[in-house]
Parts: sequence; C-alpha cells; structure tokens
Amino acid sequence: MSTERTTERARAAQDDPGSKPRPVAIGAGQSAWRQALNQHWRALAERERVLVAIGVTVLGLALLWWAGLAPAWRSARSAPRQIEALDLQLQDMQRLAAESKALRAMPPMPAAQAQAALTTAAQRLGDKAQLKLQGERAVLQVSRLSGEQLATWLAEVRISARVRAVEAQLTRTPQGDYSGSVVLALGARS
Repeated sequence: MSTERTTERARAAQDDPGSKPRPVAIGAGQSAWRQALNQHWRALAERERVLVAIGVTVLGLALLWWAGLAPAWRSARSAPRQIEALDLQLQDMQRLAAESKALRAMPPMPAAQAQAALTTAAQRLGDKAQLKLQGERAVLQVSRLSGEQLATWLAEVRISARVRAVEAQLTRTPQGDYSGSVVLALGARS
C-alpha cells in the first residue's frame, strides 16, 4: 500500500510543475514489476500455469545439476584414481629417500677403490664408452649408448663407486641412442 501511495505522489509531482519533487521508494520499480508478473500469472489458464511451473522447476533442477552437482560428482568419481596415482608417487619418493639416506650413511670410499670400481663398470660398456680419470673427477665419453644402458650404468656406479654425475652433455641420435660426455665427482657422498 505505501508503495502505491509513493508512486501516486510521484505521478502527481510530475503533473504539477510547481510542486517539489518528492522521494520515490527504491523498491517501487521492483514492486511494479512483481505486480505485472503477478497479473500475468493470474491471467494464465490453470494448464498454462502448471506447464510454466514444470518448466521453471526443470530449468532450476538443470541449473542446480550443471552448476552444483555435476562438478562435485566428477571430482568424486576421479578422486580414487588421483589418490592411487599420488600414493604411487609417494611410495616412489619414500623409496628414493630411503635409498638416499642409506647411501649417505655409507662410509666414504677410498679414491683408489672408487677408481677401480668405476673403471670396471666402464669396461662393461665396451667400445661404446671411454673413461678418463682426472683427479677427483672422471669423464665418461659415450658414443651410441642407449638410454637404458646409461641409466643402469649411472645407478650402478653411484652405489658401487659412490660417485655422482655433476655434468652431462649428451645428444640424442636419430636411432634413440646417446653420444656425449658425463662428468662424475669421485669420493662425493650422494
């Protein structure tokens, strides 16, 4: 009722050029919009009202599904796979941490023994590798060595000779092999 009076006063003020403008209620436009919608709703036949109500309900449910439930449902379905993958990564990291801890706990290896172990491991690579000892460093020159052989060799010398790779300059050949050099630090704790 008060909104109708405010609207009537505003119309009267517009008609009378000498009167002061009176404040119009902020919700007057919204109330008029609601009234128009309400009148339109009442003008609809019962069957049309039921169809509009069903349509609005379906639209509301679809919006609820797309905006609220579907993303949560996708997350819930993919969570077990993600958890499994993360558990595998955690196990790998724990294994590597334990290996690193065990290597650090080992007493330092005398340089002569490390050089001998490194030379023996390099000889197993055959003519694909050549080892040069230079003080506390060793340089392994490789030619057409497979990635698997190189990785296995590096893991072996890390444990047997207690060396670690400090620099690598490798290029991959079109056949998938590697050529280049790997610099190793002798007597270093891994």
